[in-house]
Amino acid sequence: MADHSSGSNGGELSAEQTEALLAVRTQIDRLDGEILERLAERARCAQKVGEIKRGPLYRPEREAQVLRAIADRNPGPLSNEAVQRIFREIMSWCLGLEQPLQVAYLGPQGTYSEAAAAKHFGGSPTLAAQQTIDDVFHAVEAGAVEYGVVPVENSTEGAVGRTLDLFMSGNVSVCGEVGLRIRHNFMSKAADIGQVKRIYSHAQSLSQCNDWLAHHAHGIPRLPVSSNAEAARLAAEDAESAAIAGENAAQRYGLPILFANIEDDPNNTTRFLVIARHDAGPSGRDKTSLICSALNKPGAVHALLQPFADQGVSMTKFESRPSRTGLWEYVFYVDVEGHRENPAVARALAELANRAAFLKVLGSYPVAAI
Repeated sequence: MADHSSGSNGGELSAEQTEALLAVRTQIDRLDGEILERLAERARCAQKVGEIKRGPLYRPEREAQVLRAIADRNPGPLSNEAVQRIFREIMSWCLGLEQPLQVAYLGPQGTYSEAAAAKHFGGSPTLAAQQTIDDVFHAVEAGAVEYGVVPVENSTEGAVGRTLDLFMSGNVSVCGEVGLRIRHNFMSKAADIGQVKRIYSHAQSLSQCNDWLAHHAHGIPRLPVSSNAEAARLAAEDAESAAIAGENAAQRYGLPILFANIEDDPNNTTRFLVIARHDAGPSGRDKTSLICSALNKPGAVHALLQPFADQGVSMTKFESRPSRTGLWEYVFYVDVEGHRENPAVARALAELANRAAFLKVLGSYPVAAI
């Protein structure tokens, strides 16, 4: 039997190699069949859960627990991230059999927000692009969608102010978080950068690529637009324009990537929060987000921090922002480790309520699994 596949030395396989290759392929075919049978069995179990519960099936805390357990049991050689992504897709499509979800995100198609939504929810839900962050909040509040995904902070540019303001005034809860590694690409239909007359991108993305642009695109006008996906759309219509955006946008609008990964900080990451009309139950590794303000007296800010210190609760975020209710008045956005039902966190929040002029708990949710 002849197999005309090339061997590692560039020649034809020997009879022994051909026999060994066929044996491995036969084993792969058998394993694929077993995997398919197991997937069908798992999907049927998911349907039974739906029949028993007769209510919302998506539980962020349960999904987080499953993904962590998968990582703990992973024997390799696939990485923990790889197996978690595979199982997230399995859970997504099994859930979709019984409870199709709609998820709002900051559009248009091709944005990092869309990528974050897909990363967190998998491929089953319908992703609904919104024109503004306000629209994402309104879609969730009105019940037009079950969930929304909004950017809240970037590792180099800091907080997304509009998102924080909407948490103050809105009526939603936080039920999850997503961390997305941001990889900016320089894309254009121009043959080379010398033919580019203008560069479109979101203002934050331009700032995150400032050093690269100074060295490689000095003198080319930089034009801020509403999103990186919009930048890609504009560049796709004009061969003398370029966009800085993600790979999804390049694929969506058919733009060749001339230079990849041009962000100044190789660890550039954006954190997104998942919003809903409910938060999540305890998963074993959680965060709680809240907003508070201090009384107008000496030591008031210290008084806000003291309950968490007394209860041994670690604070991971403490950021001030104008309250928009009066001149030089501020509120504080706080993240702490632990679920609001955890006894130490619950005691700290109860004491904080006695000390703060204003307190709003946004929700407790699992720490991002991947």
